[in-house]
Order: sequence, then structure tokens, then C-alpha cells
Amino acid sequence: MNDFTYQFIPGTGDRTLLLLHGTGGNENDLLPLGRAIDPDASLLSPRGKVLENGAPRFFRRLAEGVFDEKDVVARAHELANFVSVAAKKHGFDQNTLVAIGYSNGANIASAMILLGVLKFRGAILFRPMVPLSHPPETALENCAVLICGGRFDPIATPHQVNALVELLLGRNVEVEVRMQESGHELTNADVEAARDWLAASAIA
Repeated sequence: MNDFTYQFIPGTGDRTLLLLHGTGGNENDLLPLGRAIDPDASLLSPRGKVLENGAPRFFRRLAEGVFDEKDVVARAHELANFVSVAAKKHGFDQNTLVAIGYSNGANIASAMILLGVLKFRGAILFRPMVPLSHPPETALENCAVLICGGRFDPIATPHQVNALVELLLGRNVEVEVRMQESGHELTNADVEAARDWLAASAIA
């Protein structure tokens, strides 16, 4: 399985959630979040393979907010390949896949969407930034994304969130934005927004 350490928990519904943790997280971190957002979904949760001072991440960065974009592209392809292999092994339909990422996990999910390396039915991005300065000019049909930012986030700033929204809108992605009265941390309002959006959206 491409050497990814991961958790797969089968669900009773048709949807599978790809759970992508933030810096320093692991394959167990977002399982409660995934279950809270969709109690019936199957959960696929890999651990990032890049270590930054011992903290797992999904790609390298050169400094806070400065990404190694060559590594972003390579890791996005690697993770997409892992998901395809996992789909065959565990018998889930990739067409029902919804990515849920927080911080670094949201950034690798965004990269996969912008690069077109993995077709998501939808994605929920908590505290994302722009992962690639010059992504390919691809049209991305039938993809819906919810972005949850924090108004006081010093890392994934509202400016970063807006820049990502513009990139996605320019590629025909259906984007909804929720700005929470918070910083970089996740809140109950984020969970409720994600749950409501997933239940009400066209990807339900």
C-alpha cells in the first residue's frame, strides 16, 4: 500500500471519507471527526509520510507557509495512487470519495484537486492554504468543495482562503465558504457546518 500507515473502517453507507490530518497528526486523529460528519461512511485515514522534526506531514515545506511545490506534486500523485490501491483492496467506489482535510491535510487535498490526480465527489477543507502557485489550467467538473476558514487564523489567513477559492472557482468547482470566529483550531461550528453541508449538498 505504498508504505502508508493507515486506518480503514468500513461503514454502512455508500460514501467513503478520505481523512487527511494536520501537521503532527496521525491516522487516528480525524476518525472521530469523520464519524461526526457522516456516521454511515467508510473511513480511510492515512498517515503523512514526511517527517518535520518528528511530526508527520503530507509534503515538505521550506518554512512556515512556504511549500516545496515539487514535493507537493510528487506527494499528491503518491497519495492518489494509494487511494486507488486502497479502493481495490477494501472494495469501495472511488466515485463516492469525499476528502476531509485539516491544515496540512487540507492543503494536500487541494493539491490533488487542482492537479486532477484524483477525482473527488467533494471535499471539506478546514483551514486550507494555496498549495501550488501555478496549478494547471484544468476544468474540474462535478466537484463540490466546502472551505471552513478562521477569521483570526494567523496561518491559513482569510487572504489565503480567498486565493484558494478563486483558484477553484476558476476551474468550475462549486465552492461554499464558511468563515468561523476562530483561529487555526477546529471548532464545533466547523463540524456542524461540514455535517450540514454534506447532508444538503448535491453529493449527498
